[in-house]
Amino acid sequence: MRPTFRAAMIYAAGVPVTLVLILADPAWWPVGPAYLGFVTLLCGMDVVFAPWARNLNVQWRWPQILYIGEDSELEVRLTLGDSRLSASFDVVCDLGELLAPPSSARVFVGKGQDAITSLKLSPLRRGNADIHRIWLRWSGPFGLFNRQAVYDLNASVAVLPNLNMVRQAALRFSARDALHGIKLQHQQGEGSEFNALREWVPGLDHRSIDWKQSARHRMLVCKEFDVERNHHIILAFDTGHLMSEPIDGIPRLDHAVNASLLLGWASIVNGDRVGLYAFDSRVRQFSKPLGGRHAFSNLQSEAAKLDYRYDETNFTLGLGELLGRLERRSLIIVQSDFVDTITAELMVENLQRLSNRHLVMFVSLRNIGLDRIAKARPDTMRDMVRSVVADDIDHERRVVFEKLRRLGVLCVETTSQTMGADLLNHYLDIKRQELI
Repeated sequence: MRPTFRAAMIYAAGVPVTLVLILADPAWWPVGPAYLGFVTLLCGMDVVFAPWARNLNVQWRWPQILYIGEDSELEVRLTLGDSRLSASFDVVCDLGELLAPPSSARVFVGKGQDAITSLKLSPLRRGNADIHRIWLRWSGPFGLFNRQAVYDLNASVAVLPNLNMVRQAALRFSARDALHGIKLQHQQGEGSEFNALREWVPGLDHRSIDWKQSARHRMLVCKEFDVERNHHIILAFDTGHLMSEPIDGIPRLDHAVNASLLLGWASIVNGDRVGLYAFDSRVRQFSKPLGGRHAFSNLQSEAAKLDYRYDETNFTLGLGELLGRLERRSLIIVQSDFVDTITAELMVENLQRLSNRHLVMFVSLRNIGLDRIAKARPDTMRDMVRSVVADDIDHERRVVFEKLRRLGVLCVETTSQTMGADLLNHYLDIKRQELI
């Protein structure tokens, strides 16, 4: 139990008042002890009438799984039993380093009643996040003394890659062939493998009309094609130190993982086989391309194992090892980052070597904050220097992307908000153009 700031101010306020009265007339000296006794009586009443910790019942509930980039809540229920008065409670929680510090919550609880409040849980990184303890603090009816109680939770919650985008896409693309824009039986779409002829009806693509067969049958006839399947797709993650940089409060690596799970799900539904590869100073993980019913579960578990590293990325070792492990032409989606043309030289060289045998897509997140600095109006000399440096970095990034495009590498520079949709759209374009 501790006195509050209000109690200290009330005690201190009596000192100048008493001195003024005594200086005016020494006969007023009893006012000082009387004031001191009155404030002490108030503090005693505040202590007596404040709810005791033994009369407080606290229950809590937290989610079993947290998803990176998605907030959840720790629910706290307070019940006040036999107590003289109600009280307002300040609730604070001690969290591990994988969770952002929550703001305190304040809740009013009446006598014999219960109240529910919640604390936001915002995961910063994947792993096992710890919830240590809950702190409660409340005061008496006059707010002169505080009581405090601590409840140990010692809970651990798994923080996994975010599947929210995948669930939303699953609802939108509930039909197996919805990804192709043409709803036909047996997943017939814009492929290249001829399946059959059928009568053309309004709504079908007029480019599929076979004019020779139409003249022979004396009616419009169009071709149906089967969609190509069993393409190999490799999700290659750079887990070096640059991918640990946070954007919008989430590391680049987690943005890449969340978007790649959406792409992986769409590819598996589309009949392709998806694998995972991770590297930095050395190869960290490799999962062979899998398709079928359990492929996405395997991809999710492998993505959850991706760890944060602070090593310098060795593109020669990482991409060279990947090139040696692949047995057939594949779509390789390399998710990485670079700073300038100097640091990107080895990356460009090894991406070129990889693109000679495979279709390579290079994906990088654009730093919106850097763009904002480059385009901001400079008010001081320091602002001007920052703007020039940011513009130089952006120029060097454009040079590297242009060089990669000339080498035949598909480049995607996107933002954290649109990364999943951009990857999916590029994948569908690749399938439509039969680039694999």
